[in-house]
Amino acid sequence: MTTTTNRQPIGGRTLGLCFLLALSAFINYVDRGSLSVAAPLLKGELHLTAAQLGNLLGAFFLTYTAMMVFTGWMVDRFHVGWLLAGGLVVWSLATVATGLVSGFIGLLCFRMLLGAGEAEAFPAYGKILAQHVAEEHRGVANAMIITGMSLGPAVGTLICGSLMAAYGWRPAFIVLGLGSLLWLVPWLRWMPQAAETSERTVCPASFKDILGRRAFWGTGIGQFCSQYPFYLLILWLPFYLVSERHFSMTQMARETATFFFVYAAGAPLIAWIADSFIRRGTSANVIRKSSMVIGHLVVVGGVLGLAGASAGTTIWWLIIMAAGYGFVGPNLLVFAQTLAGPAVAGRWTGLQNTLGNLVGLVVGPLTGLVVDRTGHFWWPFVLAAAFMVLGGLSWVLLTGPLTRMNWPGETRDSNQSPSPAPTPGS
Repeated sequence: MTTTTNRQPIGGRTLGLCFLLALSAFINYVDRGSLSVAAPLLKGELHLTAAQLGNLLGAFFLTYTAMMVFTGWMVDRFHVGWLLAGGLVVWSLATVATGLVSGFIGLLCFRMLLGAGEAEAFPAYGKILAQHVAEEHRGVANAMIITGMSLGPAVGTLICGSLMAAYGWRPAFIVLGLGSLLWLVPWLRWMPQAAETSERTVCPASFKDILGRRAFWGTGIGQFCSQYPFYLLILWLPFYLVSERHFSMTQMARETATFFFVYAAGAPLIAWIADSFIRRGTSANVIRKSSMVIGHLVVVGGVLGLAGASAGTTIWWLIIMAAGYGFVGPNLLVFAQTLAGPAVAGRWTGLQNTLGNLVGLVVGPLTGLVVDRTGHFWWPFVLAAAFMVLGGLSWVLLTGPLTRMNWPGETRDSNQSPSPAPTPGS
């Protein structure tokens, strides 16, 4: 079906803005994933069981999910650029502090502070992209963030794994945290300027309005289920490869990084192809949901293959999983941005991420408990595949048509079309 919408190429200013958001996502996931890389060393140094290690890894999600609703409300009400900058400062300093403390309680507290700081990121991304990027370019824009998010664990695993093997885990955290603060220099010059007062302070939908939409529950449940295998890898892959496959720290770092590099390379390419179909007039609903179906099926195959893989074949199943997530990842927030519209994108994204990231509270402790009881990772991988099937069904069936919602408090311009990205220093 051909549409009469005026399709324009994505502008250089918008690409520059997306690059900075992707860079912050890169930093976000380097800092978030660093403790998982250190897990084999921490377990021995602090004499932790797998269940205790799971609780430490999962503590991040207590504050991350608890703060997400609040940060979603904040980005719809206040200057989203300054809020994102403040969040980065908090999570960077928490990373530095992690390298300075000793003992389980200190690590637990700063892990939770890290989660509170990082809770600002994705509601801010959703708000900024909904305001400044048109629907036919949102696949690529979100894929750039996914690329940054994927390169974070990939590069972080390689660098942190090598540093920790040579010097221990503490110096790596201090260097990562201080280096993260450098992002503020370009951001303070290029960040989006404040919106008009009426749009910044008045949101046409309450949290109750959003929670009352079936489409929201489709995206929230879908994100929860779809992220289960991904967070299983984020939290447990390094430990799994070292403890069960008997890899060295260097081998572990190389195979873990491969998954994230493939994901980072595939996501923008797949998103660009999807966006090109939309620009030619194909229904966004058809393209986005088809991508979800393909991606979920491929990830399920990769997870089940990984459950029975030998040390020599692990890498190939990880590559298959990464290819599948290349279809899924860019669409997780595209659904929120399209359904909510610019004025409600922050709240919707915050709520969706709250529900979706509750999986982090589950996968860390549950996997540790199962591994302690069974002595292997077979059941955790099978469970992850089951969640992925449920996620695919939720995105396709429960969400309903992918069209922008009409809100009860909406004025004519409160959910207006995306505005151009800002010029530097304007």
